[in-house]
Amino acid sequence: MAKVDPWKAAREVRTLKEAHEALGKLQPAPSSAPAVLRDYYLRSAVIYGQVAETDRDHHHEALYWSARERAKGERLSPEE
Repeated sequence: MAKVDPWKAAREVRTLKEAHEALGKLQPAPSSAPAVLRDYYLRSAVIYGQVAETDRDHHHEALYWSARERAKGERLSPEE
């Protein structure tokens, strides 16, 4: 049986709105382990970066979200 990839839908988004919706469904609880949160934020940064190239009407806003998520992820230790 094939393993389901919960990030597949997020990687396929084309607009900022779709990204917010897809990533909202994947967001872990705030009480999750720091490594889980770090992974989520860094993956989200990549998705928003891709959206900046496909949703040109929201290019700068998507870049903001990408930088914001990256910064949040980088503040968390990967070892925790």
